[in-house]
Amino acid sequence: MNLYLKDPQARIDHEIDWSAYLAGQHVVASVWHVSPAEAGGIVVEADAFEDLRTSVRLSGGAVGRLYYVTNRVALSDGQEDERSIHVRVEER
Repeated sequence: MNLYLKDPQARIDHEIDWSAYLAGQHVVASVWHVSPAEAGGIVVEADAFEDLRTSVRLSGGAVGRLYYVTNRVALSDGQEDERSIHVRVEER
């Protein structure tokens, strides 16, 4: 997992490149989750996907908190997989 720093006022995009993990398949569905889900926490504003990449726009978050942002994908051959990133919110 990767650790990213985020200001609570920032709206930032993150991307996962799935090409290294896929053996001829492609992404057909993508869902993002933030944990912990809490009032004033990080919010998924928008998300998108292409055959080999997924992306998410994050906003908000409580200063000093660490969030796990997980992307779960469905693949063209019926398999499912997920990858997560850590996002720590700090005043920057």
